[in-house]
Amino acid sequence: MKMVKGVTVTAGIAFAAFYVSRLPFLQMLGMLVLAMLIGMLWRAVFGHQAALEPGIAFSSKYLLKAGIILLGMRLNLADIYHAGWHVFAIAVCCMMFAGAVVYGLSRLFRMDQTLSILTACGTAICGAAAIAAIAPQIRSNENAAAISAAAVSLLGTIFTVVYSLSYHVLGFSPAAYGAFCGATLHEVAHAAAAGSAGGKTAVEMAVIVKLTRVALLVPAAFMLGMRARRSGKSETVSAASLPIPWFIFGFLGMSAIHTSGVISAAHSAFLVQVSYVLIGMAMAGLGLKVHISAFRHDGWRALAAGLIGSLCLSLFGWAAVTFFL
Repeated sequence: MKMVKGVTVTAGIAFAAFYVSRLPFLQMLGMLVLAMLIGMLWRAVFGHQAALEPGIAFSSKYLLKAGIILLGMRLNLADIYHAGWHVFAIAVCCMMFAGAVVYGLSRLFRMDQTLSILTACGTAICGAAAIAAIAPQIRSNENAAAISAAAVSLLGTIFTVVYSLSYHVLGFSPAAYGAFCGATLHEVAHAAAAGSAGGKTAVEMAVIVKLTRVALLVPAAFMLGMRARRSGKSETVSAASLPIPWFIFGFLGMSAIHTSGVISAAHSAFLVQVSYVLIGMAMAGLGLKVHISAFRHDGWRALAAGLIGSLCLSLFGWAAVTFFL
């Protein structure tokens, strides 16, 4: 019963973010980041509320993992396979490039290592969802996760608008433009929104390439988990306590189920919506723990590293799409 109040508040915030995210422009910010921002606003207005802590902790730990598992219903492995090796190559190259550049810039700007990793992962893989999944594996504090998620989402929104306005200038075919969007934008929503400028073909390709990057969350989470273990952040060696995201197996299992077609498209879409609500509750819990003042020190550094890194990623993505397609 101690958890009821906190879970109720995070659920209310998540549903509020779900509906707010349907508004023009705010749709590009995405439900997850909006849930975090609403949580921060709640904290700023009502202050710290100890009675909410058990429910917030439950949402942040267990509901997050459940949400990531269900998110696998969005990934159809067959689509990635049929798109061809060049699509996978574009996604992998862009992910590795973005991760390395943003992490390097973050360290150059003297950002905390944890914040640097999260900003790099959010930019390189799949925005707030990647940050939410990886943060527990590297023992991140709430401030680092919130700062990186906000910075990545804001930059993704800006670049989405720029891409949409630049479609006719880039000179890409609809398929190539979609691949460019999927390879270089931060959230699935960003890729789909920008791809819409090129029509249905562009949107489909943008989502396929973007979801290929989402699939790369699996090896990234494993590598970072093992890195955390080697660095001594894990004090025990039991299977349950290893900093390896075991729930990723659930993510892969749900992807396999979705690929098999056992579950209808309508039910798959419903489960994806449920996953976003659960992850949104976790992001709301994150916001409820964060002081807005935390952004004053490192917020601009994360934004600067993400901005320069995103510009570099756009140029690299343009070259990769031109080369492979």
